[in-house]
Amino acid sequence: MNRGKKYLEKVTLVEDRNYSPDEAISLLKTLSFAKFDETVEVHFNLGIDPRHADQQIRGTLILPNGTGKTLKIAVITSGEKQAAAKQAGADVVGGEDLVDQIQGGWLDFDLLITSPDMMAKVGKLGKVLGAKGLMPNPKSGTVTPNVAEAVKDFKSGKLEYKNDKAGSVHSIVGKLSFPAENIKSNFMALYDALVKAKPSKSKGVYLKSISLCSTMSPGIFLEPQQVKWKEG
Repeated sequence: MNRGKKYLEKVTLVEDRNYSPDEAISLLKTLSFAKFDETVEVHFNLGIDPRHADQQIRGTLILPNGTGKTLKIAVITSGEKQAAAKQAGADVVGGEDLVDQIQGGWLDFDLLITSPDMMAKVGKLGKVLGAKGLMPNPKSGTVTPNVAEAVKDFKSGKLEYKNDKAGSVHSIVGKLSFPAENIKSNFMALYDALVKAKPSKSKGVYLKSISLCSTMSPGIFLEPQQVKWKEG
């Protein structure tokens, strides 16, 4: 991959070592050269075998300072729950009509929430939604009888995390414009959640590596073990 001159200049500022979160976030703010508010990402390489169901990592978390991203949320539900979802801030709300609209190729949303009574109809959207990672799932909190509460949670910064086929978890933890302490508290919330989610069958080193970056920046490796962190 060919990298631009500005990127290559920023790479030279990153030392070949593991940083504490304070050091890494401080450095990350100096690496920005984009003309937009970059998203801050964190990547955890975990010591799990994702081929086994009992070593899968998946859950949801409300970041204490939000993600900084505005989600466009669609809700498929029925009856009075439609009005409740709209009042909670859902961008698009419908029932069978919305199922048909999505079946026809409309996918102008970031997240789809549905109530259990509509899953039989939403189920036929598996091929359409599955390819985009938009299929509602109870484990991610997107299939729930309380759709209004789910809308509020996701609008306020709730996110889903899960491992990929390589055993890594990728997530956003805010925007580069966030104060450093807000990025750190978001990072710590995710870090703690993943530590607690360690599968009992996972052997050896669990937190193999952690890297922090923004949309356009090079990655900065963090010391995986909290006990070794020092203030930057």
